[in-house]
Amino acid sequence: MDEIAVLIPCYNESKTIEKVVKDFKAALPEAVIYVYDNNSTDGTDEIARNAGAIVRYEYQQGKGNVIRRMFREIDAKCYIMTDGDDTYPADEARKLCEPVLKRNADMVVGDRLSSSYFEENKRPFHNFGNSIVRGSINSMFKSDIRDIMTGYRAFSYLFVKSFPVLSKGFEIETEMSIHAIDKNMRVENVIIQYRDRPEGSVSKLNTFSDGFKVIKTIIKLYKNYKPFGFFTWIAALLALLATVFLIPVLCEYVATGLVLRFPTLIVCCFVYLSAIQAFFAGIMLSTIRQKNLQDYETKLITLQNIYQDKTK
Repeated sequence: MDEIAVLIPCYNESKTIEKVVKDFKAALPEAVIYVYDNNSTDGTDEIARNAGAIVRYEYQQGKGNVIRRMFREIDAKCYIMTDGDDTYPADEARKLCEPVLKRNADMVVGDRLSSSYFEENKRPFHNFGNSIVRGSINSMFKSDIRDIMTGYRAFSYLFVKSFPVLSKGFEIETEMSIHAIDKNMRVENVIIQYRDRPEGSVSKLNTFSDGFKVIKTIIKLYKNYKPFGFFTWIAALLALLATVFLIPVLCEYVATGLVLRFPTLIVCCFVYLSAIQAFFAGIMLSTIRQKNLQDYETKLITLQNIYQDKTK
């Protein structure tokens, strides 16, 4: 088992990967540097190998698929996840490791947004999107993660081996954040400096398509992790909609003693029934989720025993 494993998912980062590997080797001499190549066509893998990294491959395209492979294959006391584009400073990596190794943190978030991100990042929609995602998740899940979408993080062994990677692409960071919040894991924020990509290095993120994927992921995860709240909102909206259309029918009945719009009355009744169904669906799913949380805690005990056996 490695003391510290530096995980670098890469796709066509030939211009920066050598510097990234060498910087992390200098900053963390005891760490093992793993570069996972994701179908690069520019020789990223050979450059990383020559720089001293252990190079492995993931052939399913997407950052989420690469992270899944990394988490399955590597055992370490502390994991550092970073990008191969030289936007995250290696000399701050030890600040991320210390809470995991010394204070039993499960996830340490490299917080760009509290330092230089908004000045360095030249893509205004990315800045706006990061703020919206941070605000919405912290509001919905009652948390205080200061940078939801940062790619610079540290993890414990228990987090890595218990985290079910479901996302395939860049929305993986959002999934990690919500998983840590939901499972009551110890999360720390560490402010880091951020620098924009060097000239000639091209971002793989598409502001709008990847932004919509992240929003879709937030909604999906809110439904899965907070089913009672999600379906209660749906029930309330359906009940409100039915009431708005029912009020004129009731007013006519009070005034004339007749129901003049039977179709509206019938539809409103069915909408009320749908609201009741949504509410009870939320109750049932929240009960199932509670059982899943109990099973998860049992799984953590098993993983803790495995970890202790491997570190003896």
